[in-house]
Amino acid sequence: MFGFEKLEVWREAVQYANFVYSMTKAFPADERFGLTSQLRRSAVSISANLAEGTSRMSSKDSARFVEISYGSLMENISEAMIAKEQGLLPDSQFQELYQKAETIGRMLSGLRSSLISDKPSTLNPHPSTAA
Repeated sequence: MFGFEKLEVWREAVQYANFVYSMTKAFPADERFGLTSQLRRSAVSISANLAEGTSRMSSKDSARFVEISYGSLMENISEAMIAKEQGLLPDSQFQELYQKAETIGRMLSGLRSSLISDKPSTLNPHPSTAA
């Protein structure tokens, strides 16, 4: 098992991406290279950056990838809002997505805080080399 697989926030982010994939299946074909693609890519990026961050040698570097994950989450919410306003996403699905995003956002903030504190990183097995 890889270190990132132990992170609850990574597992939540994977489930979030699966939810985005399922909700975008109903989008029209002409959005395949538009909002469908953008929503899916930004959703997948959340868990992907968390996974990549676990390979970093310092907690500071790992925290940066958590920040990138958070940015992808914010991008995804912005895209979902546009999809909702374009009539592609029902309000109920948007609200469900938004609630899931709020939970993941809080988890990412907590993880980032733990990485930038003085205590050793629990995200990766490497000793911290941050100054």
